[in-house]
Amino acid sequence: MVRRSVLDKIFKEMLSIRYRLDDLEKNVSNWNPKPVEISDGKLLLLPDHLRKSYLTVLSKGECNATDVSNLTGRCRAVESNYLNQLARMGWLNKRRVTKTITFRAVPEIMENAAAIKTSSKENFEIV
Repeated sequence: MVRRSVLDKIFKEMLSIRYRLDDLEKNVSNWNPKPVEISDGKLLLLPDHLRKSYLTVLSKGECNATDVSNLTGRCRAVESNYLNQLARMGWLNKRRVTKTITFRAVPEIMENAAAIKTSSKENFEIV
């Protein structure tokens, strides 16, 4: 038989966990990501299929391939491929949250990628 004192300790610990979770939830619910400002010229550097996925991530702030596929109407595997392409190109930052990979737009990385791409186009112009 379990002693009453052990049950009381477990109950108190569960209450403290609940209060900490409530604090975390309150902090996360108040988090509003700053809108990313990007010019139309930089967006035109992306192909249409990648642009649609990128704009969806921008509108949500941070999301995974399933969220994007639900909004774009495309297959999750296709969206996962597109999001990974955008991450490799430097337009998105990705991180693992438990078993899922989430994607988020990073303005600094995005601007660097656009600058590299436009400078490489300028180097190959024929006069």
